[in-house]
Amino acid sequence: MAGPGSQPEVPASREQALATLSALAAQRPAWRFLVLAEIANFARVRRHLGCARADLLITDVQSRIEAALPDLRLLVTGRTSIEIAFEGGRAADLDETLDRLRDLCEPMFDLDGEMYQVDVVFGAAAGRVPQTDELRLVEEAEAALVEARSAHSPVRHHLVGPEARDIRRVADELRTAIAEDQLLLAYQPKIHVRRQEISSAEALVRWHHPERGLVLPGDFIGAAEDGEVIDLLTLWTIRRAIDDQRTLLAAGHDLRIFINISGQLLADQAFVDATCRLVAEADAKLGFEVTETSVIRDPESAIANLQRFADIGIIVAIDDYGAGLSSLAYLKQLPARELKIDKLFVTQLTSSNRDPLIVRSTIDLAHALEMEVVAEGVETHAALALLTVMGCDMVQGFLISRPVALPALMAFLEEDQHHHVSRDSRASFNGLATAWKRG
Repeated sequence: MAGPGSQPEVPASREQALATLSALAAQRPAWRFLVLAEIANFARVRRHLGCARADLLITDVQSRIEAALPDLRLLVTGRTSIEIAFEGGRAADLDETLDRLRDLCEPMFDLDGEMYQVDVVFGAAAGRVPQTDELRLVEEAEAALVEARSAHSPVRHHLVGPEARDIRRVADELRTAIAEDQLLLAYQPKIHVRRQEISSAEALVRWHHPERGLVLPGDFIGAAEDGEVIDLLTLWTIRRAIDDQRTLLAAGHDLRIFINISGQLLADQAFVDATCRLVAEADAKLGFEVTETSVIRDPESAIANLQRFADIGIIVAIDDYGAGLSSLAYLKQLPARELKIDKLFVTQLTSSNRDPLIVRSTIDLAHALEMEVVAEGVETHAALALLTVMGCDMVQGFLISRPVALPALMAFLEEDQHHHVSRDSRASFNGLATAWKRG
């Protein structure tokens, strides 16, 4: 991040920005994938072509795949089989690539002037980097290929690694939790520093597990993403937030509710369409928080879909700014109106020499891009006072309120508890204001 006195260079065009983001994504693979492709109807095609030409059939399949997907690493391993290896940032990259491989191989092949249908089946395995053992990846891909053959299905795939069974189990339990209403939302209010009012809150999902009790997001969000139930979980969150917002409004509290959106959903058109319908039909006031790295997964789709959200009145906020790849390439492109400074910088604000400079320069940058700034993780009166001096727009953290259930949030708002925090911070503010302006 640039210092307070410098102006970072911003890519000149949208195309350059997208290229930069794609390059960043390629540098951070989190998953390894192996796909085994096999010609299922080789014997039948050989009867028509003859042995010599049939032995070259696998190279026709290889050439078609390489022409369309040049980033994949292909190796012919036999007369009927190809090994395909690649990496990606999310488990869903495997599904998307398998879909493309299947679509590529469906059209008939022109073999010496005659058209032939070549049936290709795929068995695949996915494992996290760097834990995945290569031999295990091969074994699981082979097992998936056997399943595809026996089921007469074009595609089968397995997860690899000690967490694979846990991911499947948690994903299955989450489906049950959504269906049986085991989930709830906790809300953490954000206070607008200058206006001294609460105008928004962040919704945080909690899971009342029937056996394990209260389960926090850190223990199941990753499994929800890898187990491909994050869309169901997020749509449940949006519906519940809309219902709770109506309850708040009926009690006289007009709050915008912010919801965290997983990066893999930003390229999911079915999710985006369903979300836009929900928000438009309810005329809800929502905000979506996305992390720095989530846009990098599929920059073009992410930016386009975030613009769709912004067009129907959803405020886009950049979450955890500074904790990941603080790239101006996407900040310039995104239709974001809020930027949230990661709590890592806020918690050390009054005990570090560098953090105040980083926070101040981030606030100035965000304001230059016409965004409001939210500091999360505010836990002390001194930090609140210093952020106020720096021009931070909103703050969020345990000093204001912990995440609380809807009834407790309503009590907090009705009792104007945030004004007590402001009064207690006034002495710190006066002293720090003088010191900061002198410095």
